[in-house]
Amino acid sequence: MIHRALLTSLCLLATSAAADPMTAAEFEAYVTGKTLYYGRSGEAYGAEIYHENRRVTWSFLDGECKEGRWYDEGPLICFVYEDRPDPQCWTFERGAGGLIATFENNPDSAELYEAQDVGEEMICLGPKIGV
Repeated sequence: MIHRALLTSLCLLATSAAADPMTAAEFEAYVTGKTLYYGRSGEAYGAEIYHENRRVTWSFLDGECKEGRWYDEGPLICFVYEDRPDPQCWTFERGAGGLIATFENNPDSAELYEAQDVGEEMICLGPKIGV
């Protein structure tokens, strides 16, 4: 009986530890210098390049890329982009397969997860020229 209670307690501790949001320092150490691909509900969602000094380049994998930056606001990691100055704030957790991101502006939206192979390449086409 004591063994079962101890095992249950350890499982609860492991679950709660895994659910803790990453700090800004943990997030920065994990992402800087990487290109991460994200999926949602089994589909490719987008990709982001994490540059030095908290600068980012985001794409929905449609050839259009947006430059931006991220910053921490309490436990949240917030992003602003050249075409969207209103902050997009997320919590990030480390899961077994990589990052899990929850959009805090709308917590009911589906989580994003770091995808190893989404079958898409992040390509940034040049600026649109013409009228």
